Amino acid sequence: MDKTFQLGWEEWAAFPKLGLPAVRAKVDTGARTSALHAVSVEPFGPLDKPQVRFIMHPVPDKPEIEVVCSAPAVDRREVTSSNGERELRWVIETPMKIGDRTWPVELTLTNRESMTYRMLLGRQAIGEDMTVSPGQSCAQGVLDYELYKDFPRRRPVKRPLRVAILTREPGNYSSQRLKDAAETRGHVVEMINTARCTLALDAADPRVFYDGKPLPAYDAIIPRIGASMTGYGMAVLRQFTMMGAYCLNSAEAIGASRDKLYAHQVLAREGIAMPVTAFAHSPKDTKNLIAHVGGAPLVVKLLQSTQGRGVVLAETKKAAESVIDAFRGLEANFIVQEFVKEAGGADIRCFIVGGKVVATMMRQGEAGEFRSNLHRGGSATKVRVSRDERTAALRAAKALGLSVAGVDLLRSSVGPKILEVNSSPGLEGVERTSGKDVAGMIVEYIEDHVRPVARKTVRRKKAVAAKPAPQSSET
Repeated sequence: MDKTFQLGWEEWAAFPKLGLPAVRAKVDTGARTSALHAVSVEPFGPLDKPQVRFIMHPVPDKPEIEVVCSAPAVDRREVTSSNGERELRWVIETPMKIGDRTWPVELTLTNRESMTYRMLLGRQAIGEDMTVSPGQSCAQGVLDYELYKDFPRRRPVKRPLRVAILTREPGNYSSQRLKDAAETRGHVVEMINTARCTLALDAADPRVFYDGKPLPAYDAIIPRIGASMTGYGMAVLRQFTMMGAYCLNSAEAIGASRDKLYAHQVLAREGIAMPVTAFAHSPKDTKNLIAHVGGAPLVVKLLQSTQGRGVVLAETKKAAESVIDAFRGLEANFIVQEFVKEAGGADIRCFIVGGKVVATMMRQGEAGEFRSNLHRGGSATKVRVSRDERTAALRAAKALGLSVAGVDLLRSSVGPKILEVNSSPGLEGVERTSGKDVAGMIVEYIEDHVRPVARKTVRRKKAVAAKPAPQSSET
């Protein structure tokens, strides 16, 4: 019985690790190496272990379908084409599936836009037990470009990613942990200082420049934007989104979480329990503010406060009036909140990744300190949260549109109350307390949400010369 694997003069191939379910290939035993259509070929990563990312247009008459592929590079060599032209090409190795057989092949990357076939299968990729029948077409069956019809909704392909972390503190624990977790999984990570980015707004070609040099197209952006850079950081994040990058948290969600007044309005609209909160503009409403939250003791918070700064506990009515008047004198925006005494200076941080509470910790303030922030000397311990607490945290993150969030809640006599939702939660305290690889979970979430297909951006229209005005026929 003949056990040879037969190929025709053309075949349909699939490349599972590149995210290409159907590529029509010409089988050419006269060519030594195989070639795959690729444009915008871009190496990235360390020089000793480079990765290559490229764009593939698998359907010849539908250039609007773009598949972003990436793979480890195995070589870069000079290749002579059939017309005698020499070209220096990147070479990758990846599994190829034809019919019911899958085997690794080397592919050189080159622009085959003018060619009928998006792939050339050379003799190096044809095994000893394979034969080529020049008179037969598609001996191993026919695939269909319809496989790309629902492609944006297909499960993403695991591939090396080019990731940028937007941060002004590349050396801190959270940034380094995210970088290490991503690199452990074969991705390439670059630290980008948000303040050094320049935006070029162009409908046809939106770009981000870094110290005057254009940044590449990233697969994913992890925003670690400080409170002082919120406005500009959101603009940078929106620009990367326009360039096709997947952003872990959207600019809109970050903005909503950073505006404490708006965040509390969103939580209230969704019926999520929180400490009673009041806000007023007129200095005549000081007494009303105090009354709205049930009187002293109460908490006064700056709307732009972070890590416990700008948060004051007023234990008496007179102290509350003094603090409120002082904040007004500084023309600061602030809110007044009910003080949940039974919490005992402790709160619970629920770390959420992709709609799941992946780690928790209880933070306890120092003796005599009502703020439990670890940056202010608080301590952290393991804690089990109730179903109600878990549900409240998840609802809060979802209401603000955050994929990754640190939700702080208080245990009150009437159930959990959401204190704050953080869009750039620190990893050090929660990882060391829970013993969980939260950074790894974040990277896995990114892997599951980076999509391989991108639609083309707006094309720049060519200028058309104005036609001369027709001359009048009247005499």
